[in-house]
Amino acid sequence: MILPPGEDAQGRAVRLERIAEALIERVDRLEETRGSARSMFQAAVALEREAIARTRDLERALADLSEKNRDLAVARAAAEEANRSRTRFLRAASHDLLQPLAAARLFLSALTDTGLDETQAELAARLGAAFESVEELMHAVLDISRLDSQRIEFHRKPVALDALFRRLAVEYAPMAEAAGLRLSFVPTAAVVDSDPTFLRRIAQNLISNALKYTARGGVVVGVRRRGGLVWLECHDSGPGIAAADRARIFDEFQRAVPERGPQGMGLGLSIVRRACLKLGHRLELDSAVGRGTVFRVGLAPADAAAGAGQAAPDPSAAALRGRVVLVVENDAAMRRGYELMLGGRMGMIVRCAGGTAEALAAMGQDDPPDVILADYNLDNGDTGIAAIGALRAAAGQAIAAVMVTARRDGHVARACAACAVPLIEKPVRPADLAAALMQALGAAPPLA
Repeated sequence: MILPPGEDAQGRAVRLERIAEALIERVDRLEETRGSARSMFQAAVALEREAIARTRDLERALADLSEKNRDLAVARAAAEEANRSRTRFLRAASHDLLQPLAAARLFLSALTDTGLDETQAELAARLGAAFESVEELMHAVLDISRLDSQRIEFHRKPVALDALFRRLAVEYAPMAEAAGLRLSFVPTAAVVDSDPTFLRRIAQNLISNALKYTARGGVVVGVRRRGGLVWLECHDSGPGIAAADRARIFDEFQRAVPERGPQGMGLGLSIVRRACLKLGHRLELDSAVGRGTVFRVGLAPADAAAGAGQAAPDPSAAALRGRVVLVVENDAAMRRGYELMLGGRMGMIVRCAGGTAEALAAMGQDDPPDVILADYNLDNGDTGIAAIGALRAAAGQAIAAVMVTARRDGHVARACAACAVPLIEKPVRPADLAAALMQALGAAPPLA
């Protein structure tokens, strides 16, 4: 081996030792690097296995969730179908349920107009009260069914509150008088945006509720403007409602009165809450125990000019005396009831028919009636709408008409609105029927 110039054996040994140390250090670093890479590889493998396991767990959880969602969807569909079935049944059955009640009310109304002795008058009054209770219950059940339906249709329009108040004053004056209470309606020019049928039901339930649970004093119904809304308010001087009871009284069959207090079904305020919620009307309650209660319904104002034509007709039936009415009703008991009420109490000349063909024959060629009173549901698919249309076409003129029905759905309301025919629901109150007939006679629509 040749040594570098000037390097002896000892120098060479030192140099070789340094080279060896450097090599050893490099090898150590390589080993460390290789060990770190191996550790990383092993960690990556472990993470991959963990990810696979967690993915499988997640897939199983998603599968379970999907199955539960399917079960919930099936259960929800079944519940919705059950609700629709209930609504369809009540809608279909309402005519048959209310028909005998409507006939009984007509006969009872005719009976009370005859000379009754004291005992008979008392029996008639008790029968009337019983019919009122049954009617109230049936209307409440049907109203709740409609309001719970997802397919309910509202017909919003400007509603003149003063006209509504006059109608309610006539309707509830006997109830207030019998209870020895004052019932007052404050005149107003307010016109609001709402569904007139359901707004009337809201007001009816609030007034009826106030009269039932007020022992002394009275009930005042009026309007207050606040916060851009028109607030329909019903004040009473009743026992008041404790704070603990103010939420539950809006539930079904709840009454915040003692067991020996006035009896009611506890459905009226539930209907008020449901109707206000569906219509978007705010509902408020203030009460002081021992001092009385006020219910408020917040209504959006409407164009006063649009509602100006809704003034209620005079409920007196004197204007109907001597007018000819053609009754189109397939139920014999109802026809007889109409004959007694329209001919006896209102002094009208009554003709009756069971359907469209019979009505055309009864009318004759040149002798149209002053007004048509038709039931919507007739026999063999015939309807009151068809009868009115056929009679108007045969007469060649716009005969005034009123529709009576036990059905509560949008189809009937739209059909009546299309031919400008007032619609009233069974059971028929004499005052409501007289008002509807006078409304029709005062504003018959143009011939289509």
